[in-house]
Amino acid sequence: MSFFMVCLSLHGFLVVCSILQICFANRLSGVSLLPQHNKGNLSVLFIVADDLRPVLGCYGNPSVKSPNIDNLASKSNVFYDVYAQQAVCAPSRISFLTSRRPDTTRLYDFHSYWRVHAGNYTTLPQYFKSKGYVTMSVGKVFHPGIVSNYTDDYPYSWSIPTYHPSSLRYENKKVCTGKDGKLHANLLCPVKVSEMPEGTLPDIQNTAAAVKLLKSMKDKGNPFFLAVGYYKPHIPFRYPEQYLELYPLENMTMAPDPYIPSGMPSVAYNPWMDIRKREDVQVLNVSFPYGPLPKKFQLQIRQNYFAAVSYLDSQVGQLLNALDDLGLANETIVVFTSDHGWSLGEHGEWAKYSNFDVATRVPLMIYVPGLTTSTKEPKTKIFPYLDPFHYSSDMSFKGKMVRNVMELVDLFPTISELAGLQVPPPCPVSSFNVELCTEGRSLAHSFKTPEGNIDAEAIAYSQYPRPADAPQQDSDLPLLKDIHIMGYSIRSSDYRYTLWVIEH
Repeated sequence: MSFFMVCLSLHGFLVVCSILQICFANRLSGVSLLPQHNKGNLSVLFIVADDLRPVLGCYGNPSVKSPNIDNLASKSNVFYDVYAQQAVCAPSRISFLTSRRPDTTRLYDFHSYWRVHAGNYTTLPQYFKSKGYVTMSVGKVFHPGIVSNYTDDYPYSWSIPTYHPSSLRYENKKVCTGKDGKLHANLLCPVKVSEMPEGTLPDIQNTAAAVKLLKSMKDKGNPFFLAVGYYKPHIPFRYPEQYLELYPLENMTMAPDPYIPSGMPSVAYNPWMDIRKREDVQVLNVSFPYGPLPKKFQLQIRQNYFAAVSYLDSQVGQLLNALDDLGLANETIVVFTSDHGWSLGEHGEWAKYSNFDVATRVPLMIYVPGLTTSTKEPKTKIFPYLDPFHYSSDMSFKGKMVRNVMELVDLFPTISELAGLQVPPPCPVSSFNVELCTEGRSLAHSFKTPEGNIDAEAIAYSQYPRPADAPQQDSDLPLLKDIHIMGYSIRSSDYRYTLWVIEH
């Protein structure tokens, strides 16, 4: 890990941005290795987790029970080194859904609608809709609010309005039982589902709604693009309490590097303000900005994060099982990824909001029927539901691991090509008035190349804004008008180089 900080004039700041944009454009590859058509041949199930780093069995973590995602991975191309372009929800989602980098969308916070703020860009689902697909959205795909025009970009991106679970309104309410027996708005929040308002949880509702939409598409003539955005393992860690049993506290370990790195510039650090606002963290009286949290509480955070991952895995398993039962698994591409990662104590941090690998690296796996697996044999299920409470981690991983460095902006062109659609052209350096183009590159060629081939020159770009060169109350989520520093990070297979550029 390398750090570098430099002070530049405003002119110098813009020059650096232009140089990086040229680098981004030069990285693009327009070579297509799969047949392309004006109309797609395969439907798409696009699953997005929230704040999920690659702590999964298929990524080499034997302690996390994720049998259903691992099973999907065993039938997919699994991309090992994939990075988000900004480690926060709204900018990352807009970036990969438009295949534009944050410096193009100019969306670094949660308070602008990109079609007005940056350009009337075509989104991934909008492109599929224009090709005759029925496009549908469940849960958190676009970030809600002004960033998606309070409509989740309907009707541009979706054929029907987005489904949002009714129980989401209670996510940050006082519904967590504390040690005192009273209800609190806590960070750690394992619950009895039957005792929750409405007797359910948002991701349980998401799965039910998505399955209902899949049933509505069975035997229909048009292909579909169904995006399902799960809310976990995003904080608060509100999930069915039985998943906590999978991770006894005595088996938990601290982060391998739980201390702030020596020599790290203060601008690189995020003070994890979002968890400081939770009642169970506030009673700890943790000093600002560096903490640290008590060791037992650190172990409990890791325990609850892993439990939330297993809960997410169960929801994904139920969704995939329904896809299979409906006879749609042989004609549907399945994509599973996350908007960014989350620090679990590494570098003394407990959030995203940085350019560290733990914040920017995400899981990505893509199942393509007939390409990543052979045609299904009669009476053989592709995606049977696997119960994490009766799951052996000895399940062999048979998927193809792709170890080239990749980016989330690559999703748009990749999914388009795999579905049989024309890949959008590469964007020019200035693309404000270009509605359809890509700043990523299609990964479809990786489905044709042997496993183990690594492009040593492949790189990924991430960035994060700061209001000042030392941790502030708004360091994690500065408003656009308050951003005075941008951290640009370049990741290769072996190194990360980060440049913090100060505007004067």
